[in-house]
Amino acid sequence: MNYEINETHDPSLVSWLDSANDPRTDFPLQNLPVCRFVHRNTLKIGVAIGDFLLDFEPYFDTFVASGQERKSIELAASHRVRRKIQEDFSANAPQSKINLIKEYFLVPIESCKFVLPFEIGDYTDFYCSIFHASNVGAMLRPDNPLFPNYKWLPIGYHGRASSIVISGTSIKRPKGQSRSDPSKPPQFVPCKNLDYEVEVGFFIGKGNNLGEPIPISEAEQHIFGLCIVNDWSARDIQAWEYQPLGPFLAKSFATTISPFVVTMEALAPFRCEAFRREPTDPQPLEYIYDERDQKRGGIDLNLEVYIRTQKMREKGLEPYLLSRSNMKDLYWTIAQMVAHHTSNGCNLRQGDLLATGTVSGREKHERGCLLELTWRGTEPLELPTGEMRRFLEDGDEIIMKGYCEREGFRRIGFGECRGIILPAD
Repeated sequence: MNYEINETHDPSLVSWLDSANDPRTDFPLQNLPVCRFVHRNTLKIGVAIGDFLLDFEPYFDTFVASGQERKSIELAASHRVRRKIQEDFSANAPQSKINLIKEYFLVPIESCKFVLPFEIGDYTDFYCSIFHASNVGAMLRPDNPLFPNYKWLPIGYHGRASSIVISGTSIKRPKGQSRSDPSKPPQFVPCKNLDYEVEVGFFIGKGNNLGEPIPISEAEQHIFGLCIVNDWSARDIQAWEYQPLGPFLAKSFATTISPFVVTMEALAPFRCEAFRREPTDPQPLEYIYDERDQKRGGIDLNLEVYIRTQKMREKGLEPYLLSRSNMKDLYWTIAQMVAHHTSNGCNLRQGDLLATGTVSGREKHERGCLLELTWRGTEPLELPTGEMRRFLEDGDEIIMKGYCEREGFRRIGFGECRGIILPAD
């Protein structure tokens, strides 16, 4: 299904739940992202509304269709349920229903422990920001930053699903082989150049059979929704190990994702044209080219990255903004990523996570990782405390946020994706 703007995006929708009407909230009635959480030792499916989670399963049994359907995160995100929730949370809902929902089905977000929204079987990470790829390439190959294949296909690698963790999970500094002195043997030591990467993840809602590629015209029908991803990176380990096969232990120690999955339907008002390529760039091959995708395949999603060091916490300082970037600057669309991923017959399965790779823009303040912001450590950043950062230190916390806004529609957000660095063993 290619979602269009419909009545569920009406900016005039107002709720009896005051926090859902706050213009600063990530979760107005027009959003309704889904998640899984633990409350009172029970695993539950939730829908975020204002400062609360709607306990979906008992709500569905009470107000929608008791016992008739298997409760799932997919059902919670369906158009039918989306409309029903908006109806029951509208300002003119019957007071008797409001009282029941308040008493039995609402849980404060701050009291919940989140878990991964899906059982993630496989994880694929792409490299779809041409600005990120150009910056990294310029550090390593100043005369030839991009490899010849970059503008012909979405570059990606298969990541490690078992080390994907939910926002708020502490990240232990990894150990690995690194070789800073070419004249000496490598050492097995704690990572010195630990980095973050701000990315957008998207979950597969419907898979494909082995040997049956997904046409690009149908690719978005297989995408359930989006989240924020921090693909932690050990740069010094990566520099030594990545040749000739690419990322391995420098990436597999941890990947953090935000708890809330914003559905493709909620994102309909924020679709935009695909990245406008240079006239000299090649047109994508037929299997990853679709006119509709070129017109509406982009997503205008703002991304922000903040840091809060141990000293900043001790002084009571707010997190410091490191960068802002936007998903619409990706060279490849999410549909192109799915179509290319399956073009050889590879089967995707429900719950698989795909990520865009670091999202960077043209300008320095739009660079999506410290490797770029500090230009491989040669241009350290000064923080409000006077601390300098080339890469992450123990005690640093990275906080990522995402939101969409457009005139004539309600702003919707993705919540936070955060993690704090602990020392290596």
